Amino acid sequence: MSANKAKDNKGTTNHTINEDKLDTNVSIDMEAPEFRDFAKSMVDYIAEYLENIRDRRVLADVKPGYLRPLIPDAAPEKPDTWQEVMSDIERVIMPGVTHWHSPKFHAYFPTANSYPAIVADMLSGAIACIGFSWIASPACTELEVVMLDWLGKMIGLPKEFLACSGGKGGGVIQGTASEATLVGLLGAKAKKIQQVKKQHPDWTDDMIVSKLVGYNSAQAHSSVERAGLLGGVKMHSVQADEKNSLRGEALEAAIKEDLEKGLIPFYAVITLGTTNSCAFDRLDECGAVCNKYNVWAHVDAAYAGSAFICPEYRHLMKGIETADSFNFNPHKWMLVNFDCSAMWLKDPTWLVNAFNVDPLYLRHEMQGSAPDYRHWQIPLGRRFRALKLWFVLRLYGVENLQAHIRRHCKFAQEFAALCRADDRFEIVGDVNMGLVCFRLKGANELSENLLKLINGRGNIHMVPSKIRDVYFIRMALCSRFTKSEDMVYSWNEVSAAADEMLKK
Repeated sequence: MSANKAKDNKGTTNHTINEDKLDTNVSIDMEAPEFRDFAKSMVDYIAEYLENIRDRRVLADVKPGYLRPLIPDAAPEKPDTWQEVMSDIERVIMPGVTHWHSPKFHAYFPTANSYPAIVADMLSGAIACIGFSWIASPACTELEVVMLDWLGKMIGLPKEFLACSGGKGGGVIQGTASEATLVGLLGAKAKKIQQVKKQHPDWTDDMIVSKLVGYNSAQAHSSVERAGLLGGVKMHSVQADEKNSLRGEALEAAIKEDLEKGLIPFYAVITLGTTNSCAFDRLDECGAVCNKYNVWAHVDAAYAGSAFICPEYRHLMKGIETADSFNFNPHKWMLVNFDCSAMWLKDPTWLVNAFNVDPLYLRHEMQGSAPDYRHWQIPLGRRFRALKLWFVLRLYGVENLQAHIRRHCKFAQEFAALCRADDRFEIVGDVNMGLVCFRLKGANELSENLLKLINGRGNIHMVPSKIRDVYFIRMALCSRFTKSEDMVYSWNEVSAAADEMLKK
């Protein structure tokens, strides 16, 4: 239709496009020269931001809804310039950013960051493949297979977990440790259903699932409980010992108790480096119990696993040969930007069979010759995340990554020493890795009020936790820019806040 407006048979106006007037030769995309200028400007901005991040207020000082009045109500009809976008970053975005990579950020656990990983993400974004199968982009799959072998060797995993061993085992990059816990649970669920059906052919899947029960320490991350909810199975929380570690004796007692109830134990999560206090379950004991009762043992080492690249910390993973799956996050502490959660399985077949939906449009002639990682995870799509590992491992080398881990552990000991020197404070539990748990002596209310004051001042940021009704504050080493003087600065902030609070 050549007219811009035409009347339909009811007399109403239809809006159509005059195709004769469309210039199909006009590009609506940003062209390469403009992209180069934009990207160079952004690289300069990123470098300036990170190199001077310690000068920014660590905690965002805004209220909910701050951003809406700063931008228009609707998207622009005609494009803005990239210079206008750049000028709005400081005005719109940065006031609402909590600066996780500041040496003054001590909350949660670190989220890793480095220039090699940032550059790798740029290349991943440019290639923009969706690596759900080998044929979708062979390099995406094959680099991941090799990088997980590199990483597995770096932390001392048994060869049964490595693809290069020629056995069933291998690694995969998940988005988060939470995903890995759920994937492990679903694989264990599929395995146990098949085993039980051989013994009870007349039992339905629903009957079996209603009896399944998994296990975790009471100190395990909340994502373990959530995995149980998403997997539709019961989870049995087992009390940890006085060092906040799950012991084999306690796990076995829980399994026996459930067996007497007619339940079917099938999965256990063993945590190496809990979120509350960086405590370590006794993998050697718990793994042996799991093997005895034919329970899938999944090891969650989300934060602490990075430290296993240092031989002096590998005693904490004693018993790893008893595990069925193992996971840690290079995106937490190993300078690989989020998201990159490394998971290894001795026998991925249970996942592949459980997740295998194979429509014609996803099949290819090379199936079976290389992993199709869509069968190893929950989503179908996946980015080229192995590039981040490749860039970081090559451009740092193992020695520099080890030095980074050891430096953080040293800084934690320095902060703990400052805390111990002030008789108003006490350390809670052991100082493990790059985490210090501390509190004011006395009632929980004192430490609760202290933390409110610390975070209210806005100079450093910490979060609390509570174990056995004892409230404490966590000081986590999070920034690769941290120096010894930052520990003194952060402790002085804590001490000054305590002075102010106790005077009141």
